[in-house]
Amino acid sequence: MGYVIVGAGAIGGTLGHHLARAGHEITVVDADAEHVRSIRERGIVVRRGDEHTAAPVAAAFTPDEGGPQEVSRVLLAVKAQATGRALDWIAPRLAADGFVVSVQNGLNEPEIAARVGAARTVGAFVNLFADVVAPGEIRDGGLGALVVGEVDGRESARVREVVADLQAWGPARATANVNGYLWSKLGFGAMLVATALADASMADLIHRHRAVMHALAAEVYGVAAADGITLEPFDAFDPAPYASGDGAAADAATDALVAWLRTQTKDRSGIWRDIAVRRRPTEVPTHYGPVLHRAAQLGIAVPGLERLVAQIGELEGGAPMTEQRIDDLAGALR
Repeated sequence: MGYVIVGAGAIGGTLGHHLARAGHEITVVDADAEHVRSIRERGIVVRRGDEHTAAPVAAAFTPDEGGPQEVSRVLLAVKAQATGRALDWIAPRLAADGFVVSVQNGLNEPEIAARVGAARTVGAFVNLFADVVAPGEIRDGGLGALVVGEVDGRESARVREVVADLQAWGPARATANVNGYLWSKLGFGAMLVATALADASMADLIHRHRAVMHALAAEVYGVAAADGITLEPFDAFDPAPYASGDGAAADAATDALVAWLRTQTKDRSGIWRDIAVRRRPTEVPTHYGPVLHRAAQLGIAVPGLERLVAQIGELEGGAPMTEQRIDDLAGALR
């Protein structure tokens, strides 16, 4: 079966590479013209250590170049803040029986459903450690979790088929609780966003500032609990201790998380890379806007999360990274 990959960055490029190598017809749509040009010429290149492999694709386009007139299976992998622009291209082309799988970070499924319909929207949770390092080239940082599921929790043939295809990459599986994974990632992600405030490894900063990290995750999970979300563990991360408020259990969970992070070749977050290397706006406001909005509706205080989002905005505006910024979060949390 063929797939259209909209957004061939770290997530979309990695998945597209492995799908193409497994024999699927892959069409790439990406806004970066140089990236598209390289993929046309060489395919999607994935590097792991000193080795690299290239996977040719059927076609590659920028949205302005048009591309296919009808698409059926779309893996949407753009940054969260680019979802609307991507849907401008997808919506008029999506077949009546087609669907969009959101292999993105954040809570993008409602926006997708509003444009193409809930019946043509599939949720997914992705925890990949990869970076785009050059046009057409992605550095693979190792396997993580990937689960796909209908937003309403029902079983479906299309989810089973997508999961089977994505196993060309790694241990993809189906879930009846995709929202539980997405909210778990938001708590974990808040820790990773906080590490982008300083220029040091994720593992070291989480270890040194664990009280702040625990409190940020707890704020996110307080909103999830009020909405009846059942959180799901993934990889080496267990959200339950952070949601429970049990300090000893959270410390043990953080010990395990830090040990796992130290095994990863990628030691800084994608948010850090967007600010320090690529010097472009991050996904943070888009990721946490729905959480802040829902917290306000429910009357739940999330001062640490509010300050974190504001601090990322300051860094995007040119303010320096410093570990003192994480200490400042402690003041907001108190």
